[in-house]
Amino acid sequence: MWLVLICVLLATLYWYGTRNHGYWKSKGVPYEKPLPFFGSNIKYILNNVSLTERLQNFYEAYPKERYVGFYRGNEPAVLLRDPELIKRVLSTDFRQFHYRGINLNAAHVEPLFKNLFAAEGDVWRLTRQKLTPAFTTSKLKAMFPLIVETAATLVNIVNQSEQDEIDTRDLMARYTIDFIGSCGFGINSNSLNDETSGFRQLGKRIATITKRDALVFVLKRTAPDLFKHLTYLAPEIETKLVSIVKQIVEQRNHKPSGRNDFIDMMLELKQKGNIRGESIEHQNPDGSPMIVEIEFDDLLMCAQAFVFFIAGFETSSSASSYLLHNLAYNPDHLKRCQDEVDEVLSRYDGKLCFDAVKEMKYLEMCLKESLRILPPIGFLMRKCVNRYTFPDTDLTVEKDMVMMIPTQGLHFDPQYFEDPQEFKPERFSSDDVDKIKNYTYMPFGDGPRACIGERLGLMQSLAGVATVLRHFDVSPGRSSVRRPPIDPSSTIFQTIPALPLHLKPRVH
Repeated sequence: MWLVLICVLLATLYWYGTRNHGYWKSKGVPYEKPLPFFGSNIKYILNNVSLTERLQNFYEAYPKERYVGFYRGNEPAVLLRDPELIKRVLSTDFRQFHYRGINLNAAHVEPLFKNLFAAEGDVWRLTRQKLTPAFTTSKLKAMFPLIVETAATLVNIVNQSEQDEIDTRDLMARYTIDFIGSCGFGINSNSLNDETSGFRQLGKRIATITKRDALVFVLKRTAPDLFKHLTYLAPEIETKLVSIVKQIVEQRNHKPSGRNDFIDMMLELKQKGNIRGESIEHQNPDGSPMIVEIEFDDLLMCAQAFVFFIAGFETSSSASSYLLHNLAYNPDHLKRCQDEVDEVLSRYDGKLCFDAVKEMKYLEMCLKESLRILPPIGFLMRKCVNRYTFPDTDLTVEKDMVMMIPTQGLHFDPQYFEDPQEFKPERFSSDDVDKIKNYTYMPFGDGPRACIGERLGLMQSLAGVATVLRHFDVSPGRSSVRRPPIDPSSTIFQTIPALPLHLKPRVH
């Protein structure tokens, strides 16, 4: 009797864990064989690679397919390989794919995930419209003196170091944190001078994927309804960030202070009351978009501060440190960058400024090539709003089905980038950049949901690297590795734990 019950229970569990796993076979779509319960969700953990690397490997395993089916737990999903299909998802038919798909349960969205990166529908659209003015050219120019001030401290820290090599990943992370603290929150985080500063420790905790974080990620992806009350963010992260924002707001008496930083801009928005605009989710009977409004309350403001902090910190520090790493291993490109920095600054009395950085075209080419090799976010994700059939294909995707776009896989595809493993900044020269096929190079995404802070991130990274190159020669250190491994626990942001390099003062 007990044996029968156990067999029935096991059979029931197996059925439950595989109940949708025949979907793609029935559709005649090539697909990756799933594991019971987990589908494809746990494969990157079993293979000890990052999620980005897992998707890149998946992309490379089907070189002749335009799309491939797979399973996120029990739910069918699609990996898109064809740039034309990717274009439809990100741009042409964006209204059918405007959901990011990070929040798996609309009724249980954790507070800080109502940020511009993760928010969905009208919350995303209206917030994006209101935050866009924060990243205009005039705003970027106004922020640049803060970058220069932080960069000057960067040079002093390197000069004071008594070690024969410096972890540039940590160095540029501290530089980035100080900039974000200043231009975003109006505070001196002092991360460059003090490794134990609160802001630096918060950045480290957010960037560190603990076993708890990895487990929650897999559980929520495998059974989102069952684990809907688990939060991606550890409670201490939300508590710390909300506390920081509230303290700053209270110090300013809940009014803009005149600093023109990110907090000021959000306080201005809050003073204007609810945000109104055209809906992307709802229509009037005549087909026109409804006018909707959302409340810009304290938690929504904290959510935007969170994404400003984490997106700026992770992407810029990764981009700038990995560029230094690539230049260290490519001395010819390093020399050309240093010559350009010296020549441009000589026309600006040796002073770094917004216009000077804009003239450093070769350095920018090197940064873009470095971002091709290691995009901080190596994949894009979208969720289908309504049932949709891709033109000129047999592929129909159902409402709520997720599309995965393996950015790093595209970046390393030899049909789009010759010798993809090689560092070749000339790909992005004015003569050759137009040869890059659309929707194959997307370190900041593409379409209406592309990164709103792309220009700020590029400017900040270029300024930091230009400052280092102006004052130091960069070469591999005794513990450097040409192709450093990605932290296998990396999920949305891919992280290299350390990038040790030798920095020697230049003789001008």
